[in-house]
Formats: sequence, structure tokens, C-alpha cells
Amino acid sequence: MADNPVPSLEFAGRCPDCAERLVVLPQPLPETGDDFDWLVRDFDGFFRFMQEELAARFPERTRWTAADMEVVLTEAFASVLDQLSDMTDRVAAEAFLETARCPRSVRRLLSLIGYNAAAAAGLSDDQDNGEGVNEKLERLWQKNPALMETARRQGPRAIHTQRRMVTVDDYADRMKAHPLVLHAHAGSEWSGSWMTIRITLILWNDTFLDQQNMDYPEDIKNAVEDFHRRQGLLLPAWASSPTIRTLLRPYLDSRRMIGQEVILQDACPVGIKMSLSIRITANYFQSEIRDAVRRVLGTGSGGFFEPGRLDFGEDIFAADIFQAVMSLDGVENVCLNRFKRFGNQYPDQADTGRIVLEEMEIAVCDNDSARPERGFYSLSLHGGHRG
Repeated sequence: MADNPVPSLEFAGRCPDCAERLVVLPQPLPETGDDFDWLVRDFDGFFRFMQEELAARFPERTRWTAADMEVVLTEAFASVLDQLSDMTDRVAAEAFLETARCPRSVRRLLSLIGYNAAAAAGLSDDQDNGEGVNEKLERLWQKNPALMETARRQGPRAIHTQRRMVTVDDYADRMKAHPLVLHAHAGSEWSGSWMTIRITLILWNDTFLDQQNMDYPEDIKNAVEDFHRRQGLLLPAWASSPTIRTLLRPYLDSRRMIGQEVILQDACPVGIKMSLSIRITANYFQSEIRDAVRRVLGTGSGGFFEPGRLDFGEDIFAADIFQAVMSLDGVENVCLNRFKRFGNQYPDQADTGRIVLEEMEIAVCDNDSARPERGFYSLSLHGGHRG
């Protein structure tokens, strides 16, 4: 290493206060030569380089044998360098999807481009032994590397498919595709700092987003699992009785725009209150007509108030009620005595024949005495046979 230069003062004139500061700089260091081949990566290359270096340093020695201590040491060094070089190459290869060989690295790299390989393989968390879905996926790939190669090819292709919710209509259309959603309506509003998307949903079986202790039938579970597999999402953990909001949120988060606030909310149910008088033909029993009216105005399959049949803000017309009841065999005439929204503040619309609903409202009529706010109707049957 060069020494630091020492400055000196020279007083050339007669003035004792005037001097010149001189610094003698050392000669620049010679350039360091580099005759090492940095492309050497294996045992043979490292061993040959060290042998050539020994021969250059000791030109008077003309014979080298495998038993010489110098040769033994160079072989040991070359072996260690070969192992370190291989380790470096392996570490570097794990950083790229094309060359990664470790299942954990492949899974991590696929997740960086938004591809959920575990969900695509139909895996879910194992609640019995606490094994996570990622561990199950890596163990599966270790047993069958061909599956990992398939995911390696499918992952980059999946990013070219546009699944994002961009416009307001996209949010409604994409949410409506979920098996648990019957109708969806989306709107945007200014929160004071940013735009917020609000999605109002009509859900399966007229349930609510945060309804607890849900009992999902097997056909619904199968439909939801199939949908999640197609979308590359994790399968639901049914053992924990998830709410519908819990089931919808992963799908929404995987499709919404980054940084976009999205709020899911239930539709506003409007109970319909009706009173009907029905004239029955002479050869029908009142009990069978009562059951038929309950079916045609019920919430079951094909019923007038079946969940999902009515859309947001769809007005209820008395003519539709007449048509539904008059289509039954044995019904001779129908009179609608009361036709209104639930609540004393709302007037009877039997004369106008129309109940107007607002944009986020949905008409319901469960005819459940325990929940009159969700609509009910009374029947007054005349004629026919009693019983």
C-alpha cells in the first residue's frame, strides 16, 4: 500500500509569513493483472488452473506426480471449489421459474405472477393433521414431478387471461358468476378521498352475507368447490361453517383492481303484505287449492317469490299475482283485498295495483309468522268442498 504524502512548507522569499505548501505524490500503483478464467465452474478447470499456477511459480521443477503434496492439496481445493460452484449455480437457478427445481421455489415463483398452483390442483388445508395446503402441494410435486412441470407451463399462460374487475359493470357481472350469488348490482361513490365500489348482492336461499352457522347442502358445496377450482382459488374449509362473505372475499380480492376499495352489502328486503279472496269451483277441495296457492306464491322452486326470480328494484304488480293464482286448476276468481309494503307507514296499493321498489330493494314474501317483516299473505277461500 502507498504511504500518505507528507506536505512541506518552503519559504522562498524574505517574508517569514509567506510560504509555499508542497506535496510530493507517490508513484501510481501498477495495475493488477487478472489471468483467472472466471468461466471455470468444474473440478477439471479449477485443478488445471492451479497446476498451471504451480508450474509458473516453480519453473525449475519439471516433474509433478499425483503423490506430491502440492498436487493432493490442489485436488482437495478443486473438489471444494467444484461443490461451491455447483451450490452457487443451484441457488441462482432457484431464482428463475424456468430453471428452478425445488417445489417450494416453483410454488413461490408462480405465486408472484398470481397463479395459485395449490388451488389449481384442487388442494385444501387438512384440518385433521394441521397440514397446510402449501406443504401438501410440495409433497405432491416431489412424488410426481410431472405435475410440477405442468404447473410451470400453465402459470405464465394464465397471466394473459384478463379476469380483473375494471368497470362497475365488471364487478356486478363477475360477482354474479359465483354460485352463491343470484343477482348483483354495483355502483361507485366518492368517499371523500377515493372512489369506493359498493356491490349489493341477492344471495342463495335469501341468506345474508354475515349469517352465522350456515348449513350448506352438498350440491351447493360441490358447485362452490368446482367454481373455486376453475378460478384457481383455495377450496373452502366447510368444517368452520364459513359465512357467505368469507366464501366470496377470496374471489373478490383475486379479481378486483389493486388499491380499489370494494364493499359487499346485502340487498334491502321489502316484505309484501297481501290479502286474497279466492272463489273455488265446485268439484275442488279448499285444502288442495290452499296448498297450490302456497306453492305458486311461495319461495320454493318455481314460486313467485323464489330467491333470485325478482331483480333489484323490480316493482310488484297485482296483475302478476292474479296471473299466478288464476293459472291454478280449480280457481274460479281472485280478489286482491290488500296489497302493500310491510309497515303501517305505507299505503295500500290494491287500487293502483303496483308496489314501487327502489334501486337496492328486493321484494320478499316468506309467509312466516315468526318473521312478518319479510312479508306474509292471508287467504280467504270460498266455494268448493271443505276439507
